[in-house]
Amino acid sequence: MRGQIQKAAEEEAEINLTPMLDVVFIMLIFFIVTASFIKEAGVEVNRPEASSSDPKENVNILIAITANDEIWMAGRRIDVRAVRANVERLHAENPKGAVVIQADNTSTTQTVVKVLDASREAGVMDVSLATEDD
Repeated sequence: MRGQIQKAAEEEAEINLTPMLDVVFIMLIFFIVTASFIKEAGVEVNRPEASSSDPKENVNILIAITANDEIWMAGRRIDVRAVRANVERLHAENPKGAVVIQADNTSTTQTVVKVLDASREAGVMDVSLATEDD
């Protein structure tokens, strides 16, 4: 009899963790879904310095130009002729977004201008050049 009472007391003393785990998993899913992820162009570039730079909001298209004039978008290398099509596709997904060109400070102006022109031909008039603060 005494063994049964002790066993019943032990069962009552156990804490059920299932509801707490359910809440934790629901919170985890909520934070994953609502988090805004940082978009990367795919390569690291040394941007030129500027004293008149302003932070840009609603950026959804990043284009990186490396020192040897390679163009990178969404983590992959593309040809200059494919810039317009890629920008049109990404701009269709978010029409309020802007294009930011992250050009290396040793890349050629010709490549930067071609990417700028292709972005504008794709219908995006909000095109900026990323710089470093002085």
